[in-house]
Amino acid sequence: MLLTAESKKDIFKLHGTTDTNTGNSEAQIAMFSERINHLTDHLKGQKKDYNTQRALIRLVGKRRSLLDYLQKTEINRYRAIIATLGIRK
Repeated sequence: MLLTAESKKDIFKLHGTTDTNTGNSEAQIAMFSERINHLTDHLKGQKKDYNTQRALIRLVGKRRSLLDYLQKTEINRYRAIIATLGIRK
């Protein structure tokens, strides 16, 4: 797996409130985005890896659900995480 414990702490520290607050929506979205980028790179070389393709689709759905939740509850946090990660235009 691409993400080590140190890289996860860095992601949580950058996008969450602290490095131990793993339940923060922004931190989870950032973590999903890192995993999605890694799986996308993997699938560029391994086109017939259907199990990874299914896992990628599930991760995109989870990230979309969290983004929808943030958009409905706190639009400013949603806009901040979208701008930080560069997910949308």
